[in-house]
Amino acid sequence: MEAPFENLRYAATEKPDMYQFIDRDLERLDAGCRFMVWSMRAWVTSMAQRTCPAHALAPAFAKWRMIGGLQAFHKSMLLFNRDALETFGFAPLACNRVSEHEALILGLLVAMRDQGPKAARETLELMVQEDAVGDLLGTLSTISAALIVAGLFPGDALTPREARH
Repeated sequence: MEAPFENLRYAATEKPDMYQFIDRDLERLDAGCRFMVWSMRAWVTSMAQRTCPAHALAPAFAKWRMIGGLQAFHKSMLLFNRDALETFGFAPLACNRVSEHEALILGLLVAMRDQGPKAARETLELMVQEDAVGDLLGTLSTISAALIVAGLFPGDALTPREARH
C-alpha cells in the first residue's frame, strides 16, 4: 500500500520527507530505516517496561556501528516524550508498517541532511515545545552524522555488494 498522501501536489516541487516513509512496509525499506524504526520502538518498549532504554539499546547500537549516536538518540526520544505537543504514536515492535510519528522522525533526519536545520526547525516547531527545539536540532544532527558514518542513513540504500565489483 502506498503512503496515503502520495499523489498530493505541494507548493514545493518535492514531497515532504516523511511521506517517503509513512505506512511503508519495513521489509521494503533500507537497513537505516529499519534500524531507526526498531530503535524508536525498542526505546518506547523499554520505557513501558521500566527499564533503561539506553542500556537496552546499547548492544544493537554497538553491533550496527551506531554507538556514537546512542546518547543523542536517547536524549531525542526523552525530549519527544517530555515536550511533544501531542502524544506520539509508535507501532509495536512486531508491526511491519511505519507509523506517522516514526515517519516524521525519519523525515526530520533527512531534512537535517538534505535541507539543513532551518527546514527541520520548522517541522520541530509543530511537534514540540519551543524550549526543546534547539536541543532536538543538536541531537538530530549528531544522530544524522552517526548514521552517515555507519552507512545507515535512512533512505540511502547502499549499492548491492555484487554491483560494487
